Amino acid sequence: DLERSHVLPAMIRKIHLAHCLKQGDWDAICKDLNQRPVEGIDGNSSKEDILAILAKYGISNSEVKLWGTGTPLREFLWSEEMADASVYVMEKVDFADVRPVSGDIRNTHINIGTGKELSIREVAFLIREKVGFSGDIVFNAAKPDGTMRKLTDVTKLHALGWHHTIEIDEGVERLYNWYVEN
Repeated sequence: DLERSHVLPAMIRKIHLAHCLKQGDWDAICKDLNQRPVEGIDGNSSKEDILAILAKYGISNSEVKLWGTGTPLREFLWSEEMADASVYVMEKVDFADVRPVSGDIRNTHINIGTGKELSIREVAFLIREKVGFSGDIVFNAAKPDGTMRKLTDVTKLHALGWHHTIEIDEGVERLYNWYVEN
């Protein structure tokens, strides 16, 4: 969904569609819109209607417009690693491993994440590189940024022996390849 999607899938789709426009790949655009119509516009719609709906969402053959300034920071974790960390904790961690010496059972949670953050701007440029789009990424500061930071403290998880292995650049490449194939 170009309007309500999470940041990573929305940026991947927007930049992919802009890349297809720049390449003149109408088959790929129609395939995308047939699988995920936008406000009733699908791949069978007129070229003018398709261009108009893409423009409404900031997608053209020369640029992609994204909401906000691009400065908010985000942490991204590959979903399979979330599952792996959860199983690791269930199988290898005992409550005694996370309970403070004081015996207080508050603050015994375990954050799962990478502990690394990137700006929305950095992620957008990474996606642009992986997609191969040569147009501009433009940030519309008149639109909201959202929460400025969403970083988890993974110190406890690392001390318990689990670390992520898939970095953001590999994750974006995998996700984009999956998107194009599906």
